[in-house]
Amino acid sequence: MEQESKEDRLSENFQAFQQRRRRELWSLLGDLPADHQPRMPKLVKRERGSGYTVEHLELDLNGMEAVPAVLLIPDGLTAPAPGLLFIHWHGGWYEQGKMQLFEGRAGVQPAYAGELAARGVVTLAIDSWCFGGRRADEVDTFKLTLWRGQVLWGLMLWDELRALDYLASRPEVDAGRLGTFGMSMGATKAWWLAALDERVKYCIDLCCLTDFEELIRIRNLKGHGLYYYVPGLLKQFRTEQINELIVPRARLSLNGRRDRLTPPAGVERCRDYLLPLYREHGREEDCRIELFDCGHEEPPEMRSVVLSWMDRHLGSPRGPGDQ
Repeated sequence: MEQESKEDRLSENFQAFQQRRRRELWSLLGDLPADHQPRMPKLVKRERGSGYTVEHLELDLNGMEAVPAVLLIPDGLTAPAPGLLFIHWHGGWYEQGKMQLFEGRAGVQPAYAGELAARGVVTLAIDSWCFGGRRADEVDTFKLTLWRGQVLWGLMLWDELRALDYLASRPEVDAGRLGTFGMSMGATKAWWLAALDERVKYCIDLCCLTDFEELIRIRNLKGHGLYYYVPGLLKQFRTEQINELIVPRARLSLNGRRDRLTPPAGVERCRDYLLPLYREHGREEDCRIELFDCGHEEPPEMRSVVLSWMDRHLGSPRGPGDQ
């Protein structure tokens, strides 16, 4: 199929166009366990943190293997709070997985658990395929999924979407205020998930708004792992065409100008494509896409923008007496 032209997009109602394109995007993600009925989650243990409680969970998301997860519940909630799916990075740090939320990484990104707890955001993080409690060889896993008619990226996204189901079901969470947040691999998942599922009302992605064509131009396909590559994707979608499925929901994308995983010319191309759509179908101020003078990292000035944006878009999650 040829890629959609601007005329195709304008020839039908924008929401109908988005719904059709979501179906087409799903169709590229291989065989998925859509018929699986998840079992009840298992609570492994509960422990106290600074300003929050952590539940260590085992989730049944796909019927193939158990998925370790952590749920951060801020202290003092008196009303349903925003729910955030925190999606971990890659970086070759297979042992860390979901614990990035609490540990961060020196020189790359400080931990976010305390910041999210202070803002009253109920946060769920899971181990992706091949990471944390699900550690396995990524290359072997990628090859095996292809043999089975599956796509590793599709299975990764499926687990995150089913995790979003669980997050929305929690009594502490306002299911009308769900979001995704990630850096690097987690960033790419964050905007794909927001594109695929309208329940995601806000999306924050750091250091991976990668324009596919620009990545090809600078000859750095090797920079991203095997998991990143979806058969046939470029026949139907460019990066900005996936991202337009998020419009008009709130979107923050911050990237490094010296990051070869996310070529700056491609970031600017996506921004210039998306901002007019926000002006037409929502509010331009709800989409902020910026470049910082850094590499594949979150410097302090980037963190400051993230926290300010959260404060603006999440509102007060606590009860009236706690504001």
